[in-house]
Amino acid sequence: EVSRLARNSSDWHRLLEICALRATLILDEDGLYDPADFNDRLLLGLKGTMSEAELHMIRARLQGGIRNKARRGELRFRLPVGFVYDRQDKVVLDPDEQVRQSVGLLFATFRRVGSAFGTVRAFREQGLVFPTRLHCGPCKGDLVWGPLTNSRVGGVLHNPRYAGAYAYGRRGGWHDSPDGRIRMRTRPREAWHTLIVDAHPGYITWKDYEENLERLRQNARDTSENRRYPPREGPALLQRVVLCGARMTVRYQGSKEKLQPHYVCRGAGNNQALPTCQSLPGRGINGAIGELLLEAMTPVALAVETELEARIGEADDLRLKQVERARYEAELARRRFFEVDPEHRLVADSLEADWNEKLRELGRVREDYERQREQDRLVLDERNKARVRQLATDFPRLCRDPGTPDRERKRMVRLLIEDVTLLRAEEEIVAHVRFNGGATRTLRLPMPLSGRELWKLSQEAVAVIDELLNHHLDREVAEILNERGFVTGTGKRFNKSRVKGMRRVYGLATREERLKAAGLLTLDEIAARLGLHKETVKQYRREGRLKVLSHPINEDNQFLYEDPDADGEVGNQAPTAAACRRDAV
Repeated sequence: EVSRLARNSSDWHRLLEICALRATLILDEDGLYDPADFNDRLLLGLKGTMSEAELHMIRARLQGGIRNKARRGELRFRLPVGFVYDRQDKVVLDPDEQVRQSVGLLFATFRRVGSAFGTVRAFREQGLVFPTRLHCGPCKGDLVWGPLTNSRVGGVLHNPRYAGAYAYGRRGGWHDSPDGRIRMRTRPREAWHTLIVDAHPGYITWKDYEENLERLRQNARDTSENRRYPPREGPALLQRVVLCGARMTVRYQGSKEKLQPHYVCRGAGNNQALPTCQSLPGRGINGAIGELLLEAMTPVALAVETELEARIGEADDLRLKQVERARYEAELARRRFFEVDPEHRLVADSLEADWNEKLRELGRVREDYERQREQDRLVLDERNKARVRQLATDFPRLCRDPGTPDRERKRMVRLLIEDVTLLRAEEEIVAHVRFNGGATRTLRLPMPLSGRELWKLSQEAVAVIDELLNHHLDREVAEILNERGFVTGTGKRFNKSRVKGMRRVYGLATREERLKAAGLLTLDEIAARLGLHKETVKQYRREGRLKVLSHPINEDNQFLYEDPDADGEVGNQAPTAAACRRDAV
């Protein structure tokens, strides 16, 4: 029959050509044909074309029936783990309680931690496993338990079945490789063939399903302008929620211990090499937003302790069911061993080895259960419970606590705030805050001071330094300022170098300049005035025999001297050169 061979016109005509070259006849139920004869070859070609069209019609009918059945939600296909078909071919939750609790815990953990990777880490830290149902092989249909992976979490969160929805056509095949292999790709929701919400029981609602997808999109690190990274460790409280037309980025300045965030809007500068739209320091903005949240949040007694107990109890229940499953499998292996004929050693030895393996697995699972249970007891001891109660009833303290990671502060901000729009005015910053519930609030913040202005001394401190420099050295000025309680602009104590720096910044004259301006003489000038050698003047000053008043100008034994002729009393006290020589003898 030609239709058995002519499923593809190209292959069928190649067969006709080969048969014509070798003078081979073709026989079917309608007659005998010679491919070398034009009429017979024409007839065979028509039969091949009709056969190919027939195959297309059959495939179209089959696909049409599948689509019609899917449109009614009656098409059966493989269910994800956590669902089974009952006797009436209806989709119901898996009767295995451990499977249901594992799937429910996955969604609850993702809602709590906010990321797929965090969900995997939480399962690993709790020592929990996740079910998988085999779909091929000799153990087809069996339930296998193993560690949770990031890809499994993504598959569960993207599957609408867990929201109780029937969906068909989520994935389609494309011939996009030279070898002709079909690659499957996920289609957008508007391209799905069928979507029936609330078609069967689910683990979450459709609203929860869409919120999970939105959170995954926000966590994704793509190249779109409106992406929202997951909260990171930096101190920028408004990371990826601050706007200026477009989303503003964060830049950090300062040392590792004292990072200062800056919110930067590049605008069109990213693509057109234009100047930055605006850059605002985040120090004052973070403080104002934090105070706004503390005002908006009414302190209530959060049931944190109850939630922790329920979460630990749920994980403990799952681990206990895992122990019960291992005990059942060990008991099943024991019954199989005792039911075999003892004389049939080939089978008996295999069943005995399987029994021993199940017993070892039972012991390992029981040890893990006891160890994790002991750790849970330490988590919920009385000391930790008291600390949780204190933090749960004191939201402001939780926000201000230095031990609270910046990442957790950002997560609290995102739970309350949708976005914040910053606008720079002449002397202030206008922040339009939009809460998740739809409420809005406008804050007007003073323009932050520059670094030089922040370090600037008060006018009182500058006046005191100016006065003290008339009679004291830099070191003495620093000691007097510290005694009077003055500090620098950065809150530090004064020392010699800082006083020197302040003189330079505020243009204060040095002690030497002040004394010279008052008419005091240098060492060379006083030696020439008295007719003495410079070393002799130094020696007489040290011995106290020089009656002319001297004033130190630094800590290197350099002095300035009063003019002996400026005052008659002082000039009469100054020794002459002859007197100095007599005293030396």
